[in-house]
Amino acid sequence: MRQVGYKAPMAQESGQDLFAQLAERGQDVIGRIAEMPGAQKLVENANQLKERVDDLSKKVRGLDALERRVASLEKKVDQLSKSAKPAARKTAAKPKPKPKS
Repeated sequence: MRQVGYKAPMAQESGQDLFAQLAERGQDVIGRIAEMPGAQKLVENANQLKERVDDLSKKVRGLDALERRVASLEKKVDQLSKSAKPAARKTAAKPKPKPKS
């Protein structure tokens, strides 16, 4: 609130006037754009693009968790394959030959 007899500095008033003018012109421009023939389709496409980008960003955020899971599984597979190698080297027992009758 302004005090009686208080006058704001000129720069502050002109700055507020400038913002008021910009806001008014912005509203005018938005109104004019809305009246243009292709504007509704443009707004619809922009909204669809925003939704698609949101969906895509959610999916991309999920990739980090998948990469961590894959790395963990790869380590487990490596450990299992290293421990399985000595067991795989066992030689199979040869079948005994059949006695001749």
